[in-house]
Amino acid sequence: MPPPSVPEVPTQVRDLARLLRESETVVALTGAGISVPSGIPDFRTPGTGIWEDVDPMEVATIAAFRHDPARFWSFYRPRFELLADKLPNPAHHALVELEGRGMLTAVITQNVDRLHRKAGSGRVIEVHGSIDTSSCTMCPASWELEEVDELFDADGIATCPTCLGYVKPDVVLFGEMLPEQAMTEAHDLARSADLLLCVGSSLEVFPVAGLPDLTLASGGKLAIVTQGPTPYDDAASARLDGDVVEELSAVLAALQG
Repeated sequence: MPPPSVPEVPTQVRDLARLLRESETVVALTGAGISVPSGIPDFRTPGTGIWEDVDPMEVATIAAFRHDPARFWSFYRPRFELLADKLPNPAHHALVELEGRGMLTAVITQNVDRLHRKAGSGRVIEVHGSIDTSSCTMCPASWELEEVDELFDADGIATCPTCLGYVKPDVVLFGEMLPEQAMTEAHDLARSADLLLCVGSSLEVFPVAGLPDLTLASGGKLAIVTQGPTPYDDAASARLDGDVVEELSAVLAALQG
């Protein structure tokens, strides 16, 4: 009986595995697409995206928070409850595996869901903040995610019990500056990367979408693993457009081969 045939490794999977082997400094840049397999919808996919039925300019801006905190929290409170119990998926764990092999230096993420840290990634730069904590806008008080639900008043607004200031999640809203320290670290990592591995991001939301330019300008290479087109597809040395779990699993398998 002839031995079973071994499936051929797709060219782009093989190319990405080779890039990972050859690169001394690899940095991952992740977006909402890496968390979709964990049951967290992304923002713009027709039919399922978060912004399909909600105008982000009405509920996800700092101006909306200040003008109508009750409406703001009517959107964010159930979203936080949704995110609280979500678990990392194999795509998150694949990045942890790469880090464990010495093939990944850090993860820069646009996500606020904490899943990279839950998965065990060691160095995570959360450029859009995190749902981990919420803070009073009038005093230094801060609360863990599990404590925020106790702060809501009869109007559905999270309020500081000490000074009665409004409580805001420590995520970056539209109209706010990204955290300076996180962005400085992200810029430094992008410039130093031999390979910037972009996973689950459309690479359209600035200023984070400008990080690939820093890598390319410094002589580094770009690899993209995401469904749907990005502005950097033609510049990528490897481009995988399938399911992020399947693609990264295939890359790990190719590295073992």
